[in-house]
Amino acid sequence: MNDVLVKIRNLSKYFEEESTPALSNINAQISFGKIIGLVGSDGAGKTTLLRIMAGLLLPSEGNIEIAGFDTVKEAPEIHEIIGYMPQRFGLYEDLTVIQNLHLYADLQNLSDKDREKTFDKLLFFTGLHPFTTRLAYNLSGGMKQKLGLACTLLRKPKLLLLDEPSVGVDPISRRELWKMVSELRHGSTSIVWSTAYLDEAEKCDEVFLINEGKLLYSGPPDELTKRVLGRTFQIQNISTRRRNVLHNALMNENIIDGVIQGSAVRVVLKENATMPAIATLDAGEKAIWKEVPPRFEDAFMDILGGGPGGSSEIADITKSLHEGKETLVEAINLTKTFGNFVAAQDITFKIKRGEIFGLLGPNGAGKSTTFKMLCGLLTPTKGQSFVAGLAMQAAPSKARGRIGYMAQKFSLYSNMTCLQNLEFFSGIYSVPELIRKKTIDEMVKIFSLSSYLNTKASELPLGFKQRLALACTVMHNPEVLFLDEPTSGVDPITRREFWNHINGLVEKGVTVIITTHFMDEAESCDRIGLINHGELITIDSPDNLKEAVRSEKIPSPTLEDAFIAFSLERN
Repeated sequence: MNDVLVKIRNLSKYFEEESTPALSNINAQISFGKIIGLVGSDGAGKTTLLRIMAGLLLPSEGNIEIAGFDTVKEAPEIHEIIGYMPQRFGLYEDLTVIQNLHLYADLQNLSDKDREKTFDKLLFFTGLHPFTTRLAYNLSGGMKQKLGLACTLLRKPKLLLLDEPSVGVDPISRRELWKMVSELRHGSTSIVWSTAYLDEAEKCDEVFLINEGKLLYSGPPDELTKRVLGRTFQIQNISTRRRNVLHNALMNENIIDGVIQGSAVRVVLKENATMPAIATLDAGEKAIWKEVPPRFEDAFMDILGGGPGGSSEIADITKSLHEGKETLVEAINLTKTFGNFVAAQDITFKIKRGEIFGLLGPNGAGKSTTFKMLCGLLTPTKGQSFVAGLAMQAAPSKARGRIGYMAQKFSLYSNMTCLQNLEFFSGIYSVPELIRKKTIDEMVKIFSLSSYLNTKASELPLGFKQRLALACTVMHNPEVLFLDEPTSGVDPITRREFWNHINGLVEKGVTVIITTHFMDEAESCDRIGLINHGELITIDSPDNLKEAVRSEKIPSPTLEDAFIAFSLERN
């Protein structure tokens, strides 16, 4: 019996407005009952490939067959056997959970006789049974994705196409989504899961790694990981500033990638490269090299030629802010209620100058509410917040002049061009007119925005939206940065570029408060405050949080393990 479900032959796709192909001569196969991780940088061609597989785009060259049906010649047959969940799944937010299911059942001509049984099964499968009368608008990010998945599975597909289903979803919901999708493969459904989370790709049966429209690798993830075996190390026992150690490591020609992991710095050596002497990294007298097992992400960065280095031009032009008050941000008994619902209760903490403070929690835990009260976007029901000694409630405009805020869904004006956004925010943040043009020119150069100046913000690639939003946030040299899930959905290379800027600014004395669902990047925080059910559960360093959940069952806990353990403890 032929166990191949999908055959991709010599597939290419050209768009008239683009000078290079979106996809170039792709050849691959997908077997029945397999999970394929689709990974690559922003703009690599992942979504284009999924849309061609779904019959929504026509290939320029080559073809795709699914269960023997051609996606062009036999599109109606293809639509009967696939399920497709795009990045922004079209839930109707003014409809309830059950109403959304009925709507999609109508669209898919599901008979009344089959509906009750199918709905019960999917509601149980997704854990949405208790929420059938809740409006989709009021669902958490994770629950929305589960409802989207349920709508996609109304007819059991042979092939399920998921375009970044876990973007913006907390680690608990991500694990639940993964478990649900994993169960589908036992019924011989094959899944193509596009993802920016490379720890998810590591769990797949196979991965397709696409870059600039070309398929660089297809096969088991652990086979790709082997390419960096013996080249992954941690710099441990650092007694100096770890962000400076990371910068020094990334500026060394023998190191192609590096990230902060708690109190250590993780690096990947170039192939056949010599390990730099530890003394050259300014890590302190007791610092040591320690070899650690490679991860799929290490291999991903290696095959793409490494990360963006360690420099930050925005940090280079930022003046030192180390002088002044030691405590830059303070929350005192912050409480917010909406009717009878308590979104945040008695949140209290202090953040030092030049510190990265992570505000983490499950979807709907209260962290965004707390975040908005801290930076003056939401008035507390009770309590106060201070920035640089200024009360947000008493002197909001003065306090806001000291901060930069980057919203979860990008605080850009979508109908304005890139240049118009820069000009608008330079005015909002009171950049002096004499230096306004010079400041904008610097932002354009630093963030490589020159090719997109006349492009509407809504039409920018995701990575460039993120760059533009950060440029608008830092152009007035703020003392405090509020970053609400700033790297959600972007690829690891863009994330590293972003963190180069954060780390560089913090070295200059800028204070950063960040929310994120990427536990790997949360490792870069000096301290993390975990929020659940509107309460601050604990505040500690990443290393201490991991140590707190170490056990026989979890001998080497990750920060994700700690996040889940602490969050479930309060459920």
